[in-house]
Amino acid sequence: MKIGIVGSGAMGSGIAQVFATAGNQVLLYDSNPIAVEKAGQNLETHFQKLAEKGKLTYEEAETYFDNIRLSDKLSELKDSELIIEAIIEDLEIKKELFQKLESLVSEDCILATNTSSLSIASIASACQKPERVIGIHFFNPAPLMTLVEIIPAIQTDKDLISKTKSLVESWKKLPVIAKDTPGFIVNRVARPFYGEAIRILEEGIADCATIDFAMTSLGGFRMGPFQLMDFIGHDVNYRVTESVFKEFFYDPKFKPSFTQKRLFEAGFFGKKSGRGFYDYSETSGSATEKSQNAEQPIPNENQELLKTIFNRILVMLMNEASDAYFLNIASAEDIDLAMTKGVNYPKGLLKWADEFGLENLEKELDQLYNYYHEDRYRCSPIIRNLVKQNKTFY
Repeated sequence: MKIGIVGSGAMGSGIAQVFATAGNQVLLYDSNPIAVEKAGQNLETHFQKLAEKGKLTYEEAETYFDNIRLSDKLSELKDSELIIEAIIEDLEIKKELFQKLESLVSEDCILATNTSSLSIASIASACQKPERVIGIHFFNPAPLMTLVEIIPAIQTDKDLISKTKSLVESWKKLPVIAKDTPGFIVNRVARPFYGEAIRILEEGIADCATIDFAMTSLGGFRMGPFQLMDFIGHDVNYRVTESVFKEFFYDPKFKPSFTQKRLFEAGFFGKKSGRGFYDYSETSGSATEKSQNAEQPIPNENQELLKTIFNRILVMLMNEASDAYFLNIASAEDIDLAMTKGVNYPKGLLKWADEFGLENLEKELDQLYNYYHEDRYRCSPIIRNLVKQNKTFY
């Protein structure tokens, strides 16, 4: 299959690697000739390293790299059967791009966006044939993360959904189908992991290191929320939170925090800038050498405190997953698959809710709501319904 990719950044290059490895002919386009040349060099080096490590033969590495062509001319995308854009998260810029792409390609070419939170319907509206537009959302790094969210717009042809699912599976990825709502599955359901952790910090209940330790030691999460936000970068994570909040008509449960906003405004983006919630500044060696990990303060290992923190964040996550299911954003199975494969959660949140006990979940959410009287703590109706009927998600 001839596939075009618009945007040669980390995500676009990663997607190119996925397609090339699956045997597709890939054209990686970027309007910046220097950027696309650099992307090509990085891809060649990456394939070479995989061969050196024995993960590919040298012949395979050469073949896969040869599957990728580089271009800074948009017109060269004209023969593509599928195009995926992976450019800046700006709706107007994406719509303008899709208009240009549609004028170039054949009527059968699928036009896809890798947006993580923008409206697919709005992007599709820029096209004369919006039925050929669909969301295909990869997770970073694309070659390693198996999950792909498929998001049809209300205009998308129904046959294109099943066709896209088959394509994703041919790339050896796991597809989940999500409704076209802000954040889709993962970026919606994961918001409390960050938001509630910051709220606990702001209330002075615990510091970053203690909150992170609670989630990794008691919950089995690979990274704590503050470690993860610093790793993702506040320029990305804060913007997604802000976008989801705005697109959900300012629903209080998605409200961003001033704490993270100030880090964003100061340019303290996390690891990439040398400072975020933790300090990643140089510790030894040359002035340009940065430490790989922050010197974290020692966490408070009081088990009662850790359990309080862990339970509070977990119940908020399970509640958001429940709400996504209640509002038919995705099936229970796809929600759980998305969270385990998209952000490496130790368990699917709805399965976890069943184990936690839905009656216990309802009780803890009501206690939070009764204490704070804030709408962010409202219990999802599906939890109350299941408790009344003595049922579970599975």
